[in-house]
Amino acid sequence: MRMRDKKATTHSPLRRRLLKGFLALQAAVVLGNASIASAEEVNTTGLAVTEDTVKVGILHSITGTMAISETGSVQAEKLAIDQINAMGGVLGRQIEYIQEDGASDWPTFAEKSRKLLVNDKVAAVFGCWTSASRKAVLPVFEQYNGMLYYPTFYEGLEESPNVIYTGQEATQQILEGLDWASREKGAKTFYLLGSDYIWPRTSNKIARKHIENKLGAKVLGEEYYPLGHTQFNSVINKIKLRKPDVVFISVVGGSNVAFYKQLKAAGIDMTQEKPLFVTISVTEDEILGIGGENIDGIYASMKYFQSLPNDNNQAFVKAFKEKYGDDIVIGDVTQAAYLGPWLWKAAVEKAGSFDIDKVRAASPGIELTTAPEGYVRIHENHHLWSKTRIGKAHTDGQYEVVYESSDLIEPNPFPEGYQ
Repeated sequence: MRMRDKKATTHSPLRRRLLKGFLALQAAVVLGNASIASAEEVNTTGLAVTEDTVKVGILHSITGTMAISETGSVQAEKLAIDQINAMGGVLGRQIEYIQEDGASDWPTFAEKSRKLLVNDKVAAVFGCWTSASRKAVLPVFEQYNGMLYYPTFYEGLEESPNVIYTGQEATQQILEGLDWASREKGAKTFYLLGSDYIWPRTSNKIARKHIENKLGAKVLGEEYYPLGHTQFNSVINKIKLRKPDVVFISVVGGSNVAFYKQLKAAGIDMTQEKPLFVTISVTEDEILGIGGENIDGIYASMKYFQSLPNDNNQAFVKAFKEKYGDDIVIGDVTQAAYLGPWLWKAAVEKAGSFDIDKVRAASPGIELTTAPEGYVRIHENHHLWSKTRIGKAHTDGQYEVVYESSDLIEPNPFPEGYQ
């Protein structure tokens, strides 16, 4: 896809600071004319929209075991909102956000989502991380006709009219990663390890079918541990005994800190690739807590890494660090969360309305040409066309990209033969 640029006009030091390095983002959305209309014209369903403002919700875990993973999403969504406001907002209105804490507890996510939609009447919600939290809020969004922008790579097997999925689904992330391990590393045996909830279990169900039926390989073991679990010595001993070619990992949250530190303490040198460790859940955000020295040599299958050299990403990383500090890191889900407000803005302005039904109808075909990961486009199934990349972790906490799919991968949340 050919990149397109459009120059921005700035009028104040604040705007110049927020837009520094991001002037091209005005060309990132393909939309119609966004002339300012009255609140009655752009809001016919009682949302929190005035002549000057529009309210949205941010719903992530900022406490509990998932805070290590979700904090970056909150930061990214706030950065995007700041930049959009500095450009003039959405349909001439400044975005105001109401932030709620899901507290790593799925019933709390459902409760807070109901508050945002029913009491606060927000026009959109950017939120959730785990599939368990998404499944908890989904009935609420569908009952009250809200719109959720969900940033996390997930297992697929879902297509809700009330969700835009800005992370990858299984065929884009899991299958591509397994194919790479088989093709490039000659992997014949796999050990599946995950946290005990819907995403790892469903992901590994898909992975097992692909390994056995498509790759003609074997699964030597499959185990799950509760969220927050910190004792992995038993499964590490099993891995050492069974000697799989690949350990395919979907452990999430704070458990990652214990797992990778215990791997190193057990004398496993991940740089030797015996076995090869491939994660679909450890981004740069998690490595910050794990420590680069404890994870050097693992591989990750994702669509985004902070180290991507393209101009869009360099500008994004610069703006992120200017806002949150030089020591901050940016992972796959953080970048996908950043896309949410921009995709919503594009759909609203294409629709000429904040009404959920109109935004939903306008969403398919919306594209971002200057997304940090590169070009993305919303599919009719509400997922994004995107590339997949394989990264190798180093001691500095960053991934080196060693593989990138040649083309955008079409999202297919209901792949035949994997359900």
